[in-house]
Amino acid sequence: MIAVLLAVGGFAAYKAYQHYVVQLLTVPGCQAGTGNNAIPLDFGQAADAATIAGVAVRQGLPRQALAIAYATALQEAKLENPSNGDLDSVGIFQQRPSEGWGSATQLQDPAYAATAFFNALVKVPNYTTLPVYQAAQDVQRSADGYAYEQYAQTGAALGAYFTATPHAVTCWYNPATQASDLGVSAKLDLKAAGSGLTDAFGQPGAGQAVRAISTARTGASGTFKVAAGSGWAVANWLVANAGDYGITQVRYSGYQWTAGLTETSWQSDSTAGAGSIVAS
Repeated sequence: MIAVLLAVGGFAAYKAYQHYVVQLLTVPGCQAGTGNNAIPLDFGQAADAATIAGVAVRQGLPRQALAIAYATALQEAKLENPSNGDLDSVGIFQQRPSEGWGSATQLQDPAYAATAFFNALVKVPNYTTLPVYQAAQDVQRSADGYAYEQYAQTGAALGAYFTATPHAVTCWYNPATQASDLGVSAKLDLKAAGSGLTDAFGQPGAGQAVRAISTARTGASGTFKVAAGSGWAVANWLVANAGDYGITQVRYSGYQWTAGLTETSWQSDSTAGAGSIVAS
């Protein structure tokens, strides 16, 4: 009997120790893709990537446009959003106010910067059939245009992960700690989430990626009705930006993502529909 109790007690202690060690050693972060094909991202990169995807979806652009944008953002600023750079360059694409891209403040908004980039890209003749570096260079006019090519493959993969591949983007962190690190409230703020989503995907409405946004009477959840083919881009944006808005769960198309330090993937959820995304 004593041996059994010792064994049970030892197992419980081991599980507690194992849980503690996993919590301690798991570094908060995000990734796109899974397994050997996973692309690690920090929170800023994931949020920027999701917003760039949102702008591409809003403008109805082909996947190649997104691949070019990602390759450019990776080369120019490692997919981050710096407030300075070479000369007067700022933002994810290191665009220069002095060259007519917009004000420094505007270019610090990833949605604005991505819109400006895509507006220039679509004016490049046959940009979808050009090598990635050439299309990017025709927009950026940088000192070393071929440097964009090193990110061509990664850019293509990110384009698929953020817009089309089901449950391919995830982030893991302790929600309370994440809110503190970001300097925001851990309380669910669906109004702000809807505003950020609109900045990327455009005003909700018929024919748009996001058709409508509604909030439960209790305020404990929000429903985002999405157009066919746009749902995963929207769901991924919500996951990548969840820490900013106190979102701890996102449910869509048979899967559920839950914020947690050791949660690294979406889980099956047969109750999650495909026409709407529920965030809570």
